[in-house]
Amino acid sequence: MLLLYALAGGLLLDWALGDPPNRYHPVAWLGRLIGFFVPRLKSASARAERAKGITFALLLVALVGAAAHFAAVASLQLAGVFALAAFSAVALKATVAVRGMERHARAIMACLERGDLPGARQNLSMIVRRKTDDLDEQHVLSATIECVSESTVDGIAGPVFYYSLLGPGGAFAYRAINTLDSMVGYKDDYYRHIGWMSARLDTAANYVPARIAAFLMVASARILGADWKNSLQVLRRDHGKTFSPNAGYPMAAVAGALRIRLEKIGHYQLGDSQEQATLEKCATAISIMKLTTVLFFVVFSLPAMSLLYLAGWWRLLLLGVP
Repeated sequence: MLLLYALAGGLLLDWALGDPPNRYHPVAWLGRLIGFFVPRLKSASARAERAKGITFALLLVALVGAAAHFAAVASLQLAGVFALAAFSAVALKATVAVRGMERHARAIMACLERGDLPGARQNLSMIVRRKTDDLDEQHVLSATIECVSESTVDGIAGPVFYYSLLGPGGAFAYRAINTLDSMVGYKDDYYRHIGWMSARLDTAANYVPARIAAFLMVASARILGADWKNSLQVLRRDHGKTFSPNAGYPMAAVAGALRIRLEKIGHYQLGDSQEQATLEKCATAISIMKLTTVLFFVVFSLPAMSLLYLAGWWRLLLLGVP
């Protein structure tokens, strides 16, 4: 059960310390590795590119997950259960991004607060794929809130979900999938074939965490005094409006809770313009993200890991014996 305490410890470490510099961050190392191989996956034919992309994605996810898992087993075998707990906490901390997402969002908010719209656009460009140069203040706020809500799945619920079922190896395998998708999961001519499998792995991996997180966001809205009834209504109505089958769930829940419209121009509109997006709304979105993290731990991880413990799963996974 120290793995459960390690999960809580990893989340607290992230909240307290945030992300280390990229030169020390395992996810940044993973990104550089993917960047090194991507040009080498290009080929003269679409079929060859897709085959290379599939092989690369599956191998990378399997190897990253296995490496983290065997490191956890080694820490247990060589130094005991407390070493396992320490390793697991640090490993989980490396895969979640509560403090990091808040830092990015608040940097954008600080620029808007002092009237620096170009600076806000520049900070926003670091966390979104869309072009930000011509966005007005409302669309900058919308994109920021979208990132906060979607990151609640990608940067928190996803790694915590797979850690809760598979330990540190599960969290790192998920992070490998998510990093692959963010780097090569595009539909343009360059990435369409090499990123085909990466995009599909990400869609499959996020299917359950996105839905759990969305409904916990509704609960968070109620606790925080936001419009939880509207959150649930907009979630049910608008979750399918995004191209991604998963991203619409957390974004629609937050749009409804804040009574605002989230819009990516030319792609989707979630929620209704009952009120304007403001800095206060953005701060509430951050609060929803944080509270959803706590609820995910309490509502999902605590019972799931406890039941798996009683079933002998962790003993089998880490020691190889029932």
